[in-house]
Amino acid sequence: MNKNTRALSTLFLGLIAILAGFISLSLSSDAASYLLIGGIVLTAVCLRFIPKLRGFSYTTWIFAAVTVSMFHPQLFTNVGGLPLKTLILPLLQLIMFGVGSTMGIRDFEGVIKMPKPVLIGIVCQFTIMPFVGYTIANTFGFPSEIAAGIILVGCVPSGLASNVMSYIANANVALSVTLTAVATLLAPVITPFLMQQLAGSFIQVEFMTMMMDIIKIVIAPIGAGLLFNHFLGGKFPWLDKAMPMVSMVSIGAIITIITAAGRDSLIEVGLLLVLACLIHNLTGYLLGYYSCKLLRMDEKSCRTIAIEVGLQNGGLASGLALSMGKLVALAPAIFGPLMNITGSTLASYWHNRPATEASEK
Repeated sequence: MNKNTRALSTLFLGLIAILAGFISLSLSSDAASYLLIGGIVLTAVCLRFIPKLRGFSYTTWIFAAVTVSMFHPQLFTNVGGLPLKTLILPLLQLIMFGVGSTMGIRDFEGVIKMPKPVLIGIVCQFTIMPFVGYTIANTFGFPSEIAAGIILVGCVPSGLASNVMSYIANANVALSVTLTAVATLLAPVITPFLMQQLAGSFIQVEFMTMMMDIIKIVIAPIGAGLLFNHFLGGKFPWLDKAMPMVSMVSIGAIITIITAAGRDSLIEVGLLLVLACLIHNLTGYLLGYYSCKLLRMDEKSCRTIAIEVGLQNGGLASGLALSMGKLVALAPAIFGPLMNITGSTLASYWHNRPATEASEK
């Protein structure tokens, strides 16, 4: 039996454990806890050894951590009297520093080289997702803080994940990087404005406070990362290798802490909120792609903007939610892992369908 066959066999056992865990939920929460956590962890480990499914391993680990926080929230609320939610801001700043340390002036060259796609992408980014989020928030009838969280997800810029997915999808990576960079720089003004206009009826939104939060969470750490890259780039290779792993662990920790804090409310609206986030995410891909098709853009640019629109900076949304009420952060916590699954699936589909072939049909 080769390694791939063993991994598939063990994966099957993990999925059986997960199914058994769901079945036993009504009988014994302890048994369900062990079965679900064990099954998801086993699945995450096995996915690493299956080439075609390896990209889903990280997201599965996130689900494992979230499952632990749902059954044992006390583990992720306080440690030694320290409220763990106070770690969210420094973790986000660390992630953004890592992003900045990989950037340079070249990431903004696309504004000059391809102004039309950049303009279209930015307009799509800050219109489609905010207004789709507003529509969903009003349609589903969620409590005001949860509704505001859905809108918040739509109002933040795209994140680093969109660049990775664009690469996998054979899209225009240079355009993706430029759009992410430009949208992030515009976020301190556009995100608070959109939140004030669209979420103001659900919660109080202070424009200046949110603007300063975005500068503190995103702009300042990225700026520090840019300076580090310019003056010290390449001098600490161990740091370059470590930062992606540090960022992945930090994102997982943030999602886990938020889930534990909002666990009771999540139990009440969990499945409905997952559905709302899924609709929000998929609609972003759909409208982003076909808006560009209507504007007669090339296939690679259509794919790029679809991914940029559908994949949001869930970490930034989580950080901004800290001062807006603990339930505001639930939608970003769900949207993050969900978009990684859908984004990976869409990118893999496009990867196996070259842009030139798709444009001919």
